[in-house]
Amino acid sequence: MAQTPGSALVTTSAPPASRASRGVVVASYGLMAATLLLVMWRGLLPGLLCVCLGFLLTRAFARGLARLRRGPAPATLPREAQVAAAALVMLAPLGLLVLGLTHSRGYLVEAPQQYRELLEYMAVTVRELRLKLPTDFPIPWPEGAADIQRTIANYLGAKAGALAVAGRAWLGAVLYAYVGLLIGTLAAVRVPGAPRGPLAQALVLRVRLFGEAFRQIVAAQFWIAAFNTFLTALFLLLVLPYWGLKLPYTPALITLTFVAGLVPIVGNLLCNTVITIVGLSVSPLAAAACLGFLILIHKAEYVINAKVVGSRTQMGVWELLAVMFVAEAVFGPAGLVAAPLFYAYLKKELVSAQLI
Repeated sequence: MAQTPGSALVTTSAPPASRASRGVVVASYGLMAATLLLVMWRGLLPGLLCVCLGFLLTRAFARGLARLRRGPAPATLPREAQVAAAALVMLAPLGLLVLGLTHSRGYLVEAPQQYRELLEYMAVTVRELRLKLPTDFPIPWPEGAADIQRTIANYLGAKAGALAVAGRAWLGAVLYAYVGLLIGTLAAVRVPGAPRGPLAQALVLRVRLFGEAFRQIVAAQFWIAAFNTFLTALFLLLVLPYWGLKLPYTPALITLTFVAGLVPIVGNLLCNTVITIVGLSVSPLAAAACLGFLILIHKAEYVINAKVVGSRTQMGVWELLAVMFVAEAVFGPAGLVAAPLFYAYLKKELVSAQLI
């Protein structure tokens, strides 16, 4: 049968519904990319991570509570279990804060006396050092505690602007993190509403893939933290005592290593910096050994992180290392933390679209 020109035009062009569907998918990709760039640009990464963490913790606690009450966790979690889990996740940080402030009250009250003792200790140390140095040594050493106090005050005054900005940034990060935790918790216990439109459905798929990437990264980071804790325990309990050095608060330092190690890269740097400061209170040799350990672990963290995360997210070590280096160069430490998560999500989107 002959085919009219109009029918040929209809058969060769894409249906309007198909074009609209592709437009919706492209719009969802654009909105997701813009959101992630906005997170990195405005320093909202702690909030984003805590949104995901609050969601996963609430769902995990709800499943655990449902299992305790009814045996195996049902397919649909009971509403009371969800509410109880949400309350636990939202109130736990506040409880830990109150507990910390309660135990720190004595330290705050005794802080002035400790400050005076620290100044006197520093003055004695400086005087002993001056006796051991040549009289024509070019550096002007302070004479006593009052001179040290003036030097510290002048330095803090010169750096007041930078310290104020750093303090506001730290406080803002904590606030963003807790607000993100609340958002993730409330999203985990939301009541399903009316059927969503096509753009909302596409965005839900984007968010679901991002959540899967986050869950895989968290599982991988747990094993990285365990490995770092094992190395730190060997260093503190075996290597330093073999050299005749012993750091105080060793159990607390090992615990801090595991807890802080759950934060990629930055947590490892934090706990090793604390170890170095504690080592300095023992001797310069202990501080040098801890500093060498910090540098070694920091460099090894790139390879360890890439290997463990890559094995769980089907990413090669070389590509994850490249992404981490580029992200750190562009966004700084925040980029180093976000690189494994964002790249894992990107690969999931590419696999879902059957492009790789």
